[in-house]
Amino acid sequence: MNHFLTDTEMASLVEAIKIAEDQSSGEIRVHIDSTAEDDFAKKAFAIFNSLEMHLTKERNGVLFYVNFEQHYLTVIGDEGIHKKVRQQFWDNLHDEITSEFAKENYYKGLKDAILKTGLELKKYFPVVGENINELPNDISFS
Repeated sequence: MNHFLTDTEMASLVEAIKIAEDQSSGEIRVHIDSTAEDDFAKKAFAIFNSLEMHLTKERNGVLFYVNFEQHYLTVIGDEGIHKKVRQQFWDNLHDEITSEFAKENYYKGLKDAILKTGLELKKYFPVVGENINELPNDISFS
């Protein structure tokens, strides 16, 4: 099904999400799509909503939506984090990931982006009191 990331790499990405979320109230998810959908942007937003990324208290969820076979990647930041980092952050992150993907460094591209996003979330949404994990850290698939 997924010949772009090994099971070990996927487990390591889940660990990277935990690390990235550790110092922030933000939530990060990775979704890997294997369908031959033709409107990926629409599907990515549908996945964002179905994963309830928009229901975090501070609206600071971030979704990395990837379809390796169709060479499609989008990063969706909810309105809370988007207001802080602006579009340029997402554009730069997208460029960095696709640059690694072009070299077939799928794991490195995603891991680096997850950790970088975690630093931004920590900057704007530091933990105050108990750090409740509002969403699962596992990678979802369609």
